[in-house]
Amino acid sequence: MYAIIETGGKQYKVQPGQVIEVEKLEAKSDTVTFDRVLLCADGENVQVGTPTVPKAKVIGAILGATKAQKVVAFKKRRRKDSQWTRGHRQALTRVRIDRIAAA
Repeated sequence: MYAIIETGGKQYKVQPGQVIEVEKLEAKSDTVTFDRVLLCADGENVQVGTPTVPKAKVIGAILGATKAQKVVAFKKRRRKDSQWTRGHRQALTRVRIDRIAAA
């Protein structure tokens, strides 16, 4: 069984027991529920949402916070003594998928 969920503007293919890193979630407890399930498949039974599958949800446990690798932006103008460097590290949340509840 697998599902395709949307969170943080990105789509993820998830299965029970899988650990994924999504953009930072503001969670008040150890569990998180993803309601935006775009597709849910169990063997030959496939439900495709328009845009989401009604009454389907994916439940996971929050394992902790982490950061992605640094992305560096560098710009230089030759012979002008002009350059700048900027870096960014995206805050991420590690989530273990516990179960997929299909409608």
